[in-house]
Amino acid sequence: MKTTRNRYSADFKAKVALEAIRGDLTLAELGSKHGIHHTMIAAWKRQAIDGMASTFAGASEVARASGEAEIDKLHSKIGQLVVERDFLAKAFGR
Repeated sequence: MKTTRNRYSADFKAKVALEAIRGDLTLAELGSKHGIHHTMIAAWKRQAIDGMASTFAGASEVARASGEAEIDKLHSKIGQLVVERDFLAKAFGR
C-alpha cells in the first residue's frame, strides 16, 4: 500500500496560519475544516509568527544575512581549491 504525501502550496499554508493566528477557531476545528492535522497547523502558525520579524526587518538585514551565507560558501570553495592545488603540485613535483 503506497500513499503519497500531500504537498500544500505556500498560499494555502499562509491562509490556514492566518486563520490560526486570528484565533476564531481552535486548531482542532481548523484541522477538521481543512482536513489537516492540528499539529501541522500549529507548526505553520509558529513559522508565520517567526517569519513576521523578517517582513519588517528591511532589505539591509536580509541582504546582510544572505551575504554572510554567500561569504561562508565562497570561503569553503577557496579552501577546497587550495587543497586541490597543493595535491596537484605534489603530484607533479612542483
